[in-house]
Amino acid sequence: MGANLEQLFNSSFLKKFHQRYPVFLYLLKWICITLVIGLLAGAASAIFLWALHWATDWRETHLWIIAFLPIGGGIVGLLYHFYGKDVEAGNNLIIDQIHSPRKIIKFRMAPMVLFGTVMTHLFGGSAGREGTAIQMGASISDQFTKWLRLNKEDRRTVLIVGMAAGFGSVFGTPLAGAIFGMEVFSMGKMKYNSIIPAFLGATFGDFFCRLISHDYLYISHSVYHIAGDPHHEIPLVHIGYAIIAGIFFGFAGRLFAKFTHTWGTFLKKQIKFPPLRPVVGGVIVALAVAALYFGVNPDIGTRYIGLGLPTIKAAFTQELAPYDWLGKLIFTGITLGAAYKGGEVTPLFFIGATLGNALSAFIPLPIDLLAGMGFVAVFAGAANTPLACAAMGIELFGANYGVYIAIACVISFVFSGHAGIYSSQIIGISKHKLYKHHEGKSLGDVDKE
Repeated sequence: MGANLEQLFNSSFLKKFHQRYPVFLYLLKWICITLVIGLLAGAASAIFLWALHWATDWRETHLWIIAFLPIGGGIVGLLYHFYGKDVEAGNNLIIDQIHSPRKIIKFRMAPMVLFGTVMTHLFGGSAGREGTAIQMGASISDQFTKWLRLNKEDRRTVLIVGMAAGFGSVFGTPLAGAIFGMEVFSMGKMKYNSIIPAFLGATFGDFFCRLISHDYLYISHSVYHIAGDPHHEIPLVHIGYAIIAGIFFGFAGRLFAKFTHTWGTFLKKQIKFPPLRPVVGGVIVALAVAALYFGVNPDIGTRYIGLGLPTIKAAFTQELAPYDWLGKLIFTGITLGAAYKGGEVTPLFFIGATLGNALSAFIPLPIDLLAGMGFVAVFAGAANTPLACAAMGIELFGANYGVYIAIACVISFVFSGHAGIYSSQIIGISKHKLYKHHEGKSLGDVDKE
């Protein structure tokens, strides 16, 4: 029996089958690889979500710790200065490696960014979680390059898988995670030869994250709702409203990216010793929190730090202050520009949802619909990932609102211009023919012109 099996596997039939239908072995290969990456990235995201939940709860019951934000930032700054210089670039390092594969990303990126982000939230910085999940997923997945001796093309794919698994698992949006992994590194171009691994990795990552976080850590993903039924036939005027809102969302995304990069560049020029930059940023944030808390209102004092999930949820149900989006933009820009660890995306959700809430004062669409549109559209403009953001909106809010969400995302993407939160992102195809000379350049290079 064994001899017969050996003859079968060595037969010309299987060789011919592989030559004629190579996709079957390709699929089997990537199912195995993405299953393991998805398990590891999903588990990392689950632990991360639990740690963020703990840090947020502890800070909110011990507000005095915000006074020590500069110390927390300094500790993380020293840690990266002495042990993490080769992984400090974070998401931009990953994007660079997809463009030009060189050294394998050190595994230490995962625990360091996890620790750094939890410290940011524990001490009261304003940041998100997407960057951390992406960095954990990519640094874990890149180890397979070494273990499996993958070639450059397969290495690019495992990095995309790691990004997709991290993004999809931390937000509970595997469809958006897969598209984000293929879309983010080159504006206007997608890496379709990674489509199967990206979708598998994001799906596996989301599955294992939900399994671990929901069933064992008792942490769930945030849920947002747009109430009511949209028109089955969208009125023409509503399309116009969505376009107008998208323009505002695009400008907000551009403003966020420009402010964060400008502040970060200023600190780099003025402060030569990197660990001091988060100390300075931490002092500014802590003083601003104290001024708002004691001088204006305790609720406003802590509204713009951390993830801001309660305010995001409130944006769907009640009128908020029209300046909330700007407050979050400033606090997050100061925090991340000063090299604190954490993502940009959840703050962008906050900025978008509260801006949409404010726009309801003069755009006659339901407040929750505008909040949902802004939730994903400001992110689309800042990250230059309109397809991923439209998919995320559909996953979170339902396909009934897909047209509104998609219009807002693509308009925001166009009106944000050639600016974005990822300076290593390459302009594959320019957003307008007047800027065709930007093609092939990174956003960082364009910003210097």
